[in-house]
Amino acid sequence: QITTLINHKDKPKRSDKTLQAIQRVGQAVNLAVGRFVTVGEAIANENHELKEEMSVACIEARRAGETIAQLTDVASLDHPESDSHITIFTDKTGVVKAARLLLSSVTKVLVLADRIVIKQIITSRNKVLATMEQLEKVSSFQEFVQIFSQFGNEMVEFAHLTGDRQNDLKDEKKKARMAASRAVLEKCTMMLLTASKTCLRHPDCESARINKDGVFHRMRLALEQVIEIVTDSRPNGENEVAPISIYSGIREFKNKVEGLRENLYFLSKENLSTMLEVILEHTEDFTDSAYTSHEHREHILELSKQAKMELEQLVSVWMQAQNQKTKDLMEDLEVAILKTCQCMNELKREVHSAATSLAADLLKYHTDHMVLKALKITGVEGNLEAVAEYTCKLSEQKEQLVEMCRLLRHVSGTEPLEITCIHAEDTFQVTGPQIISAAETLALHPSSKIAKENLEVFCEAWESQLSDMSLLLREINDVFEGRRGEKRVYLSLPRPGKHNANLKALKPVKLDTEEQAKIAKLGLELHLLTSDVDSETEKWEDQENEIVQHGQGMSSMAYSMYLFTRGEGLLKTTQDLFHQAEIFATEGTKLASALHALSDQVHNDDKPLLLLEAEKLISMCKQLQITAKASAQGKSATFTKVDACILKTRNVMTLLCQLLPLCCKLLRKNKAGNDCLKPAPPWKEDRIRTGTNARPPERRVDTFGIKSLENHVTNMTFLESK
Repeated sequence: QITTLINHKDKPKRSDKTLQAIQRVGQAVNLAVGRFVTVGEAIANENHELKEEMSVACIEARRAGETIAQLTDVASLDHPESDSHITIFTDKTGVVKAARLLLSSVTKVLVLADRIVIKQIITSRNKVLATMEQLEKVSSFQEFVQIFSQFGNEMVEFAHLTGDRQNDLKDEKKKARMAASRAVLEKCTMMLLTASKTCLRHPDCESARINKDGVFHRMRLALEQVIEIVTDSRPNGENEVAPISIYSGIREFKNKVEGLRENLYFLSKENLSTMLEVILEHTEDFTDSAYTSHEHREHILELSKQAKMELEQLVSVWMQAQNQKTKDLMEDLEVAILKTCQCMNELKREVHSAATSLAADLLKYHTDHMVLKALKITGVEGNLEAVAEYTCKLSEQKEQLVEMCRLLRHVSGTEPLEITCIHAEDTFQVTGPQIISAAETLALHPSSKIAKENLEVFCEAWESQLSDMSLLLREINDVFEGRRGEKRVYLSLPRPGKHNANLKALKPVKLDTEEQAKIAKLGLELHLLTSDVDSETEKWEDQENEIVQHGQGMSSMAYSMYLFTRGEGLLKTTQDLFHQAEIFATEGTKLASALHALSDQVHNDDKPLLLLEAEKLISMCKQLQITAKASAQGKSATFTKVDACILKTRNVMTLLCQLLPLCCKLLRKNKAGNDCLKPAPPWKEDRIRTGTNARPPERRVDTFGIKSLENHVTNMTFLESK
């Protein structure tokens, strides 16, 4: 609004409409400032140490808002008596000064408010730490219940404050670190409850004490990291040294090499050689790993050797070009640059394949959680020898998963994903020994219900992290394939004039702002349905199933149509949208064919229902195709057609949400009588090549579990009252 005022054109003739518009903008600015300042003043009254600074900034902002309102009070300009009245037309510099003062004072208010938020988080953290110290020293269960109730309430407050802060962070790296720390606090709060209760029940048990101490230590580290992120500082003033990944090293190296096209003298050959040496040192993490296949190891070593040779050739031509800049030499330099970059791309592709195929194999192999199940059974039996045997197996599994996280970090592609890999590595490193100490405690006290519950909690944390790794692997593959971890959009995108000769005569039309506003609600419904469909497809064990494939394709197309309603995405014009609707309907018809094929496999009782749903889908898709192909002349008719296409797409997606769980249920029912349990072959001996686009079995939302925490607190309070 301020920009509108300052950039308005000074025209000698001013219509009443223009004058009224300027006055409305000025009044709107003043009202907005008034609301903003009211909040600032309320914050000042609650925080006495910053009250004076905040009050001054609020007064300045209010004064600037009022000045802008006065200078834009131009409705009465046509009357002679108002000739002496100073306005935006007679004193534009006054508006500029007022605007600068307003922006300056508003910024000051925001900075002061931010300081208060940081102080609130630090104060909340200190309260949590103080209560944690009390919990550590508690000796009776009754006292523990009372203090844990207080601790739970304090953690809920801390969760709300840090959640708001995480959403406000602009730095994606900090946001990822905050999410990781909050995830640790969420899981550890539940662990702290059972670990402390176990220690109270078995005070002389060393493994129970080790288990509890580990939880407290990890929570303190997570709390400290939250404060580091919030205050943007580290203890003792030391700088954080971020580990360098192969991807980031290759990206920087290629940028330097390609920069030689513009400037032959901006870096030395020693710099390039050093950068390549660092990258090749990191590839040793792959070649030295016991879990890298022989084939991948050989390819990485060959490409490393080739990269050195390509760089030598590049440096040779580069040095000649510095001395003699001939056309032939510059062409040779271009060839050397291309060959060097191509070699680095191949190396990048090879390490990605090595890391993701290892991760897919490991996640598939450990998906049955056999070691955890065995630990629970042998613990309840009090079989110390068997527990010792399975703890060794869990330690081996931990080493495999830690190595997997380290290799995935090298190929994660973005800093937030690198941080997620580091967090996953830490989780496996810490949770493994905690499961072992919990299992030992149970084996020593096999009849203890609380020791059994404690082991369950730690095993759930391990299983949860494995589930998260499936999602992380998918996101890493999305980045590698250029999807940047965002929702997939259908790749067969329409282009006006490409698919149909008749389209050349049509003028591409975009929705204007008013039309986007009208259709926003329908678009949002479509967006929610795509999330539901994605959630349903991820529950399927067989991600290669034809029904799942068609469902995912339709969800992706529906999502791109939703983006169109917002004026975003790859569908730029209404003609793009109509063609996308046709493809969507075709995909739906293919899905109906897959449903007919499925009906031949299911029991006779289930067949009529499935065929009925398939016919419904065919009918809806035909209606959508008719609507998408119908001609529409004029703006109003085109918008009506857009509205109808999205409405019918929404109806198909609603049916799809019902179909997917039904088909999944029928397949499981059909399979139930035929399946038998078979021992899985050792993953190292028989490595099964799985697609790197494996979908996670369950989608987890990375949020601090405030609801579950509040439920725990409620239960503890109820227990205290009893």
